[in-house]
Amino acid sequence: MTGRPPTVAIIGGSGVYESGLFEGKKVHRVSTPFGAPSSPIEEGEMDGVRVLFLARHGKGHVTPAHRVNYRANIDALKSLGTDLIVTINSVGSLKEEIPPGQFVIPNQFVDWTKRRESTFYDGGRTYHVSTADPVCPRLEKAALVLAQRRGLNVASGKTYVCVEGPRFSTRAESRLYRTFADIIGMTLVPECPLARERELCYLPICMVTDYDVWADHPVEAVEVVRVLTDNVRRVRDWLKALVPELARAPGSCACPSALEHAGL
Repeated sequence: MTGRPPTVAIIGGSGVYESGLFEGKKVHRVSTPFGAPSSPIEEGEMDGVRVLFLARHGKGHVTPAHRVNYRANIDALKSLGTDLIVTINSVGSLKEEIPPGQFVIPNQFVDWTKRRESTFYDGGRTYHVSTADPVCPRLEKAALVLAQRRGLNVASGKTYVCVEGPRFSTRAESRLYRTFADIIGMTLVPECPLARERELCYLPICMVTDYDVWADHPVEAVEVVRVLTDNVRRVRDWLKALVPELARAPGSCACPSALEHAGL
């Protein structure tokens, strides 16, 4: 990063289509070599920190997870000077101890997607970035410290399995995923590794909306919406305190130099 204060980007997921976090905003309509991002990008300020907001699915959830232009989203945020990305993700739980309504910050993922553009480097120059630890450890630590200080129950050290969607899992699939993951969703990949390729710090905040179908009852949209509505209010309150903390988080990380030794 440079000597300027870092710019924080928020990618809003299901239920978070407008930031509702800042006033006096301006709007960027960005073009990228990969096409248009999911939505215009709002800009504002929170406690002296420059903040950008992008609706991953577009306003009103018009783009399903498997059709999101993740490359355009990340590239557009990078072009506007983003240093850190905080994302909101709705997920299902694969474990009894992670109930609906719980917040989770996963630090590992398993990619179960099938048809997504997962790299910026399709030719000309090849980079093999490390995703051994895909989530920025500096941001993860700062978020967990703040959560503890505010009395928020946030699970950490969990694994997210990312599936293609848009359908929900079969019971057999859900039982399989339980053997190696804790939560399940459709948006962390390729968003997270693309952020690493653009040398951006990345922190996912996951909102558990339901138990996946291993729990012997089908996932119903009405249940998801009910829990989601309550979680959106709470996550917005948390973000208002979290964003300035992340922008000023102490220490360093390897994210801004991810390409340094990754090229061939």
